[in-house]
Amino acid sequence: MRAGKLALDALSVLPSSTRRSRPSKNFTAPDNSVKFCQAIHADLIKKAHSGSTTKVNTLINSYVKSGLVASAIQLFNEMPERNLVSWSTLIAGYFHNGLSSEALALFVSMNNGSHSLPNEYVFSTVISSCADMQALQEGKQCHAYVMKSGFIFHSYVGNALINMYSRCSDMESALDVFKAIARVDCFSYNLLISGFLDQGNLKEAWKVLGKMVKGSIEWDPVTYATAFGLCGSSKDFKLGLQVHGQILTRNVELDVYMGSAVVDMYGKCGNVISARNVFDRLLCRNVVSWTTMMTVYAHSGCFEESLNFYFEMESAGVRPNELTCVIILNSCASLSALRHGDLLNSHFLKLGFGAHLVVGNALINMYSKCGSIEDAYQIFLNMPHRDIVSWNSMISGYSHHSLGFKALQLFHQMSMTFERPNYVTFVGALSACAHLGLVDEGFYYLNHLMKDMGIAPGVEHYTCMIGLLSRSGQLDVAEELMRSSPVQWDVVAWRTLLSACQVHRNFGLGRRVAEIILQLDPNDVGTHILLSNMYAKAKRWDGVAKIRTLMRGKEIKKEPGVSWIQVRSHTHVFVSEDRNHPQSALIYKKLAELIAEIKLVGYVPDFDNALHDVEDEQKEESLRYHSEKLAITFGLITLPARAPVHVIKNLRICEDCHTAAKLISDVTRRKIIIRDANRFHCFQGGICACGDYW
Repeated sequence: MRAGKLALDALSVLPSSTRRSRPSKNFTAPDNSVKFCQAIHADLIKKAHSGSTTKVNTLINSYVKSGLVASAIQLFNEMPERNLVSWSTLIAGYFHNGLSSEALALFVSMNNGSHSLPNEYVFSTVISSCADMQALQEGKQCHAYVMKSGFIFHSYVGNALINMYSRCSDMESALDVFKAIARVDCFSYNLLISGFLDQGNLKEAWKVLGKMVKGSIEWDPVTYATAFGLCGSSKDFKLGLQVHGQILTRNVELDVYMGSAVVDMYGKCGNVISARNVFDRLLCRNVVSWTTMMTVYAHSGCFEESLNFYFEMESAGVRPNELTCVIILNSCASLSALRHGDLLNSHFLKLGFGAHLVVGNALINMYSKCGSIEDAYQIFLNMPHRDIVSWNSMISGYSHHSLGFKALQLFHQMSMTFERPNYVTFVGALSACAHLGLVDEGFYYLNHLMKDMGIAPGVEHYTCMIGLLSRSGQLDVAEELMRSSPVQWDVVAWRTLLSACQVHRNFGLGRRVAEIILQLDPNDVGTHILLSNMYAKAKRWDGVAKIRTLMRGKEIKKEPGVSWIQVRSHTHVFVSEDRNHPQSALIYKKLAELIAEIKLVGYVPDFDNALHDVEDEQKEESLRYHSEKLAITFGLITLPARAPVHVIKNLRICEDCHTAAKLISDVTRRKIIIRDANRFHCFQGGICACGDYW
């Protein structure tokens, strides 16, 4: 036992920072439970039986089960004699009330100052406390004590160790414990499979599940749910159907837990209809099942359905949890539904989710992607706690809004905190350098700062460097970097250089880059369009005809330009020369007035953006009614006088519309924000935040 005691002595001198507890579950004891415990306590004192260890243990147990931990501690401290039950009851009470570090500290006290030796139940509780805190070193010390004490062969203890190592991401040790247990059960298998699944090691998870099948271990509901999770993560729809069929064949009750797992499996396998059918057939639903279905919609790109489903959940009287908030806010971000996001923000604050870290991060993301970077920053400032996701979201948001200086300021501010930059942080910082044209700073971050922090640059960082060199006009240097670097370049990186070739009108390099992209992806629509536009700007109409013939031969269709704007709770969609809108006559009249007004301050239609070989009058007519101009005009007509105009466009904004938007923002004294396929453009006072480079 001495070696075990030494292991526990090490626990007692751990720094306080390692004694991490999960948040308290905030148990609220019912009034009748509190009164019952107090009555028993008073009776014990009255009858002078306070020294009866058995009765006091019973009362301690009643207190902790009622959430009255302070009363249980007071009673425990006043006991003249304690036995194993006294210690184990309070340790378990600490654990079940979310006080894992206190459970561990009491365990140390038990071994240092009492004659009671822990049994298998105490060990399993303490090891579970280590799992809750993800305290791997303390868990290993408990494991050593268990080995010396001879309790490793108890299934309770073995399963607790598997769970602890899995929660601490040490799957090798979890597997060693699994192999050492004399008699593994269904629970052991479930823990090991879930551990490998959480770590993304699907191969090992399948191996363990295969052993479970070969060993004829009977499955329980957790096994089925874990198997569904494994099928979903592997996107093995066929096997998922077979597991679902087994449930139906064996008449296994599809409870809320398993039902949510089935819905999740179908969703991850891309079968949204089947997921919804299973959800609709669930006899009992809770917030988890509703949120799972919402997640299926969101991950399948059905963001409107996800949003509508949330309102269905509210109508059913189900209260959201923090994950529900995150999913629905991310759906608003993907739809750029700023008004809905604003309303949900207020709603979630009333429900008490304002202090939740993950909800705050989702709000930063939502406001950034909806074009309201100022609101995103206010959320960031008001967060009681921030993590790496908070900082990264805000830095990336500033970069995406072309606010490079603010992004770098925040990056340096982060460096002065205890939060260490990671891979994603440097993508945001290098993107900011690219916007500002800070070549030397960008290479310093890439070659020195990242190296000092042990972060290996990836293709995203090098793509930012290509954008940086391209913006500064060093296209040849960018091309040389791409040809000489050991990075496996993707289509995004090459298209970054191709876009720069169009901006700088380097059509020779552009054609070479386009050929490389089409070798990687022969059906890439964007590259065909960019190449066609280059030929058009060079007045090479034969080249335009050749590209369009090539596209027809490959059955590649250009996506039509679409712009949309949200006014109140309605989204209004426009295409070029659109006359289907109920207010089209008013929109066209107002747009004609705006064009006439901005011509007085220097607007000249950019015929290079009219990509057809027609007369100038026809070109001007075509440019005038681009979808973003129609959406901007509608916003100016319908929104309050000082409200900013937020427009979303599915393609890259053309140079003519960009120039027109700048001048319209000046003559109307309105802030106009356009999110195109590349970035946000914030027009104010005749200037765009992007610096006319995108």
